[in-house]
Amino acid sequence: MQRRPGLVGLTVATALLLSACAGAAAGDVGTASSAPATTSAAPATPATPTTTPLPTPTPLPATITVAFGGDIHFADYLAPLATQPDGLASLRSTLGAADLSMANLESAVTTGGAAVPKEFHFRAPRSALTTLAHAGVDVVTMANNHGVDYGAGGLKDTLAAKRTSPIPIVGIGADAAEAFAPASFTVGGVRIAAFGADQVFDVTLASHRATATSGGVAASSPITQLEAAVSSARRKFDLVIVYLHWGADYQSCPRPLDRSTAATLEAAGADIVVGSHSHRVNGAGWLGRAYVDYGLGNFVWWRSHEPDSRTGVLTLTVDAAAARAGRHRGTSVVSAARWTPMLVGTDGIPAVPGSADRTRLHGLWADARACTGLSSTPS
Repeated sequence: MQRRPGLVGLTVATALLLSACAGAAAGDVGTASSAPATTSAAPATPATPTTTPLPTPTPLPATITVAFGGDIHFADYLAPLATQPDGLASLRSTLGAADLSMANLESAVTTGGAAVPKEFHFRAPRSALTTLAHAGVDVVTMANNHGVDYGAGGLKDTLAAKRTSPIPIVGIGADAAEAFAPASFTVGGVRIAAFGADQVFDVTLASHRATATSGGVAASSPITQLEAAVSSARRKFDLVIVYLHWGADYQSCPRPLDRSTAATLEAAGADIVVGSHSHRVNGAGWLGRAYVDYGLGNFVWWRSHEPDSRTGVLTLTVDAAAARAGRHRGTSVVSAARWTPMLVGTDGIPAVPGSADRTRLHGLWADARACTGLSSTPS
């Protein structure tokens, strides 16, 4: 059993104290023996050594779970949810049930700024971050095509909200160094790094791509900067996660660019590569050492008809012992994947449907793997 240094020090101090007490007891006996001979001193009772019991260390878990949900915004009739701390409390039993959970916040965090020229604009107040935290979400990425919908003013507000957020925000920053920095966690003794990056080419990347001197979102193209960040994290962390905003709108199969990005990140050391954007549930599976999901679908969203409403929670089981030991080469530390099918309701919140729909939706998720080149089992 390995002892914590503080407890070892306490044991040594206790032994010294007992020795001093024993010496004091001996002095008391000597004084008693100097009384007249007619008085007989009772033999001293030897001090019984005592020790402070050490606490039994909690064993580290053999596995941990990491869960992912798709795109979340608080637009239109979803706006009240952002002001209710428990507005998404129903998600605690799905997305929030894992040891670590992550989703994409498809929104600027601002009530000001000026809308940029595009068709749809999403924003939410700072209180939305509390709503997500109360839903059991542990980290969000804002590297997406709506994170800077309200221009430089909205970005300033977003970065201010990031600094006081109850949960970490990745993929956006005052410069590239901040935008490409991961959130870090330790779960079950496993050191985890989580990144966010955007691969959707629109006005956001055209005008608010984070650089060495300007703020914005982390861009995954060209891949070199994200690749270097992942490679660096591989040397410091036991589990590396990359959440991408990728894919083409309303398409259920990855583009060649998406597949190339996944392969590059796997080679750089990513253990998990997941993402969203296409408004469709895409296929998922293993690619070498990494588990890849090309499309988690909408999640908290304003469209409640199929196929836009098809969604779910991806929960991955990680071999924590292998991750802690650094046994990543050639094999995946992701040992199992579970898809919990859900449907976005008329209130914009996803929920687990009845058994017939669950079976149908799970089948569609499994079938979507056919066009991905991914494996249904770890290598």
